[in-house]
Amino acid sequence: MKYLSEYRDPALAKKLIEGIKQISHRKVNFMEVCGTHTVAISKSGIRQVMPDHVTLLSGPGCPVCVTANSDLDKAIALARTGAIFTTFGDMLKVPGSYSSLGEEKADGVDIRVVYSTLDALQIAEENPDRKVIFYAVGFETTAPTIAISLMEAKKRGIKNYSIYCVHKIVPPAMKALLNLGELNLDGFICPGHVSVIIGSNPYEFIANEYGVPCVVAGFEPLDVLQTIYMLIEQAEKGEAKVEIQYTRSVTPEGNKIALDIMNKVFETGDADWRGIGVIPGSGLKVREEYFDFDAERLFEVDVPPTKPDPPGCSCGEILRGIKFPYDCKLFGKACTPEHPVGPCMVSSEGSCAAYFRYRGFEKKS
Repeated sequence: MKYLSEYRDPALAKKLIEGIKQISHRKVNFMEVCGTHTVAISKSGIRQVMPDHVTLLSGPGCPVCVTANSDLDKAIALARTGAIFTTFGDMLKVPGSYSSLGEEKADGVDIRVVYSTLDALQIAEENPDRKVIFYAVGFETTAPTIAISLMEAKKRGIKNYSIYCVHKIVPPAMKALLNLGELNLDGFICPGHVSVIIGSNPYEFIANEYGVPCVVAGFEPLDVLQTIYMLIEQAEKGEAKVEIQYTRSVTPEGNKIALDIMNKVFETGDADWRGIGVIPGSGLKVREEYFDFDAERLFEVDVPPTKPDPPGCSCGEILRGIKFPYDCKLFGKACTPEHPVGPCMVSSEGSCAAYFRYRGFEKKS
C-alpha cells in the first residue's frame, strides 16, 4: 500500500539506524510534541535502538493530557446544567478535581459520546427543546472541524447548539518549555497532524530565536528514524533550521482553507496547560461574531475550587519532559489504563499509556 509499506521496510530501517550511529557523536535530547509520535516511537521500539547519548523525550503532545483540572471542573459543571453534554470518548475517564465526566454519566447526567462535531450538531437538531454543548478539546488539528460546526449552526439557525472551547495551539507551548529552562533541548520532532494545518513556518522562531532545530515528522517508523537523523545532522553541524520530513502531507504554509475557517471563528487567547500553567496566546477563544454559540457565555455555573493533581501523580513533570513515565511512583502500580490516576494514563496517546502498553520496548535512561 502506497505511503505505508515503503515506510515499514526493515532494510531501510536498519540502514537509517546505522546512519544515526555513525553521524551521532555528542549527547542530544530531542522532544516529540505529538501523542501519535509518542505511540509510534514506543510501539516501534525506537528508543531501544538509539545510541545511549541520544535521548527521546515526550512533551505536551496529547490534548487530553494537557487539559487542566480547572477546565475539566468547568466541563463537569456545564454538564450538570441539564444540557446534553457531548464529548469525544477519551475525555470521559480524565479525572477532574472531584469527579470525571464518566462518573457523572454513570450518575445520570446526560453526557453523550460523539465521533464528530456533526454528530453533536445532529443531536441539537433532533432535540430542539434541549441545549446541547460540545466539549471542544484538541490542537489545531481538530479546531477547523469545530469551527465549521459553528458556521453550520449559524447558517442553519440551530440556536440550541454551543461549544465549551478549550482548544490549544502547539508552538506557544514549545516556546514555554524552552523559556522554563528545565531541559537542554537539542531539537524538536514537530507534530505531523498539527503541521498539516498550520504548516512549518510557525516553528521558524524556535530555530531563529532559540537556536533549536525542528523537523516536522510523519508517523511511520521510517519517518521517525529519518527525522532523528535529520535532527542529529543539524546538531552535529551546529545548525538550527526548520525542515519537513513529512513532505507528502506538510507544506511551509499549511492548509490555507482550514486556517481561514479556524481564524474566522476563533481568535487566540491565554490557555491553562497541565504541568506548565497559563501560556499567553496558546489557546483559541470564540470570536464575538459567534458568541451565541459560546457555552462559557451562555451558561452561568458555579465551579468549585480546583485541586492539584493527586499525590504522587507526575503527569505535570512528564508533560514537561523532566520525568519519564517510569519515574512516577504510581506508574503501573496504582495507576494503570484500567484505573488511571492521571490523564497521561487515560488517553491512548498519553505518554504513560504508551509506555505502559509497550513497556517491553522501552529502555530506561
